[in-house]
Amino acid sequence: MISPRRAPGWWRRLDVTVRDLPLGLLLLAGSFLPPLYGKGTQVGDVPTRPFDALTIAVLGLECLPLAGRRRWPAISLALVCLGFAVDQLRGYHSVAGSALPLALISTGAHLERHRRATALVGSAAYVPLAVALYRLGSGGETASGFVTFYLALVLAWGIGAWLRSTRAAEAERRRRVAEDTRTAERTRIARELHDVVTHHVTAMVVQAEAARYLTAAPDRLDQTLTAVTDTGRRAISDLRHLLDLLNPDHGTDTGGGRTPPAGRLLTLVEQTRRAGQPVEFTEEGTPAPSAGSADLVAYRVVQEALTNALKYAHGSRTSVRVRHGGKEITVEVGTDGSGPATASPGGSGRGLAGLRERVAVLGGEFSAGRADDGRFVVRARIPAGSPA
Repeated sequence: MISPRRAPGWWRRLDVTVRDLPLGLLLLAGSFLPPLYGKGTQVGDVPTRPFDALTIAVLGLECLPLAGRRRWPAISLALVCLGFAVDQLRGYHSVAGSALPLALISTGAHLERHRRATALVGSAAYVPLAVALYRLGSGGETASGFVTFYLALVLAWGIGAWLRSTRAAEAERRRRVAEDTRTAERTRIARELHDVVTHHVTAMVVQAEAARYLTAAPDRLDQTLTAVTDTGRRAISDLRHLLDLLNPDHGTDTGGGRTPPAGRLLTLVEQTRRAGQPVEFTEEGTPAPSAGSADLVAYRVVQEALTNALKYAHGSRTSVRVRHGGKEITVEVGTDGSGPATASPGGSGRGLAGLRERVAVLGGEFSAGRADDGRFVVRARIPAGSPA
């Protein structure tokens, strides 16, 4: 049995047609309730007739296609319209008639192609239906009644179209914000790298050029080469400092150093356990001596994932797997989605975006998101041997 706490994630993993089916079933069942008999939509004044052997097929055709209103909106709308037409012509006037405006809203919101043609065909099909209903009725319905109902259908379509345009505008806004953020960050990184690197590299080039002419003066040559070495070390130090400043976790490092020493991952896991997070830790292989920046990035991936797990899924089981290979380090951190927090264990996304950039700089791969079993999983493949 699925607990209420896990139900939302379980429900979202179902196919969209399965999630849309209950609404159609609800309308179909409601149409057969005695208190609601004859209380549905009525176009024209065709007399209401009792349900007969054809009723179940007609109402099923009218309601069940709502299961495909998002995946196959045009087909869903066509079937619902056909069922609605037979419903009105037979005089059932059931609650199932409410499926038509729902199908129109969904089609307006989710149909991507041939939207104008679909609207024109639907409008044209309404004319013979209205004529047939007028002739089958007693003549009490005026043309204004049919026009009013048509305008109500147009309104339902317009609501769906508005939802579609709003969703598209929001997606475009988020894309632009993300692109602008990436562009600004890259510009800032380029500016900082230029400021830090240019001075030191220029000095090293000048000193190295001068050393070419000092082969006859060993003392001066030694001094010049020592200056080149010192300048290179200062450049490395400044670059490391710059990377720390650009790191999303800058200021939260509890290690006191830029590169985490051996065993720091286990220390980080123990700290997380003491904070109340059950963590399973597995580390395979031996860290390569020349792993360089890969070790630091792997540590940051684990640190960010555990921090988010503590914040947004406190108390949920978390697993950490780190494998040191000859050419790469792979990291996988998975957190159950059954914790008391309602937010995603992925957090706000800013820290993960920073990790994605850092992994990409080393030529690796990074992903973070919900797995099929509902867990939030952070994975990284980091090539080893990058310079520190």
